[in-house]
Amino acid sequence: MESTARWSLVTALAPIAWGTSYFVTQRYLPADHPLYGAVFRALPAGILLLALSRRLPHGALWWKALVLGTLNMGAFFALVYIAAQLLPVSIASTVMATAPVVMMLLAWPLLAERPQILPVVGAGIGIAGVCVMLLTNATGIDPLGVLASVAAMTMSSAGFILTKKWCPDVDVLALTSWQLIAGGAVLLPVAVAVEGAPPVLNGSAALGFIYLSGVTTALAFTAWFKGLRHLSAGTVGLIGLLNPVTGVLLGTLVAGDTLTARQGAGLVLVFAGIVLGQPGVTRAVRARRARRSMAEAGVAAPPEHPRPRQQA
Repeated sequence: MESTARWSLVTALAPIAWGTSYFVTQRYLPADHPLYGAVFRALPAGILLLALSRRLPHGALWWKALVLGTLNMGAFFALVYIAAQLLPVSIASTVMATAPVVMMLLAWPLLAERPQILPVVGAGIGIAGVCVMLLTNATGIDPLGVLASVAAMTMSSAGFILTKKWCPDVDVLALTSWQLIAGGAVLLPVAVAVEGAPPVLNGSAALGFIYLSGVTTALAFTAWFKGLRHLSAGTVGLIGLLNPVTGVLLGTLVAGDTLTARQGAGLVLVFAGIVLGQPGVTRAVRARRARRSMAEAGVAAPPEHPRPRQQA
């Protein structure tokens, strides 16, 4: 259980970092270059991780890295960039909050991870918490932004599940670097064709991209794929609900927003949903049910913490 808790904490680094990306994108980055924005985020992070791992793909890993990099990085970054520019953070975050359910549904046929009752209930509570926390009086809802957000959520959920299925034994640092480089390489010619010359970055924009590439990409995706290696897809998806929580708390701490009672209630629901879906809670409930069944059958249940044998 301690190992599971540790990997949950490692995984949590990713959505916490991602929760800051909307703020940075809207505040500091150029709004009219979403494709270059995705390239500037993916390629430097991938090159950095490749320098650290010093491993290249081989065999089928070449095309798998290309597919996964397109789903998880290239197309995802561009779509998120578009959503961040067209939608209020509340709407974009609420759409992305449905990812745990999508990941659970995809993990069932692709990974044979049958959805468990408590994680499903936890996902429902968590999504409800995000809605309570964010869906107040949002205005300016652009249909294109909603479509971009839904597409980003769906493609990344599928990509994460395929990463877990296709690359169970590949070094995580190397795997992350290949996906980032592949995603950036796929987007670069599209960015040149659609957006022309790359944007000229001022100091704040350059620092914003350095932060996005280093923290919310290289570090965050490495932690996320580590979590997928050791936890079920449903558990990892639930931990992802920390993304909108971070956005709300960041607005309170940095932008001077007031944390309302409604938002506080939403935060409580999100945390309750995440905790309810953790493997330790599921195991504890199963053990309690097993002891109850044994007691009803008249069979003595083993102690929860058996005493060590005494040596003669």
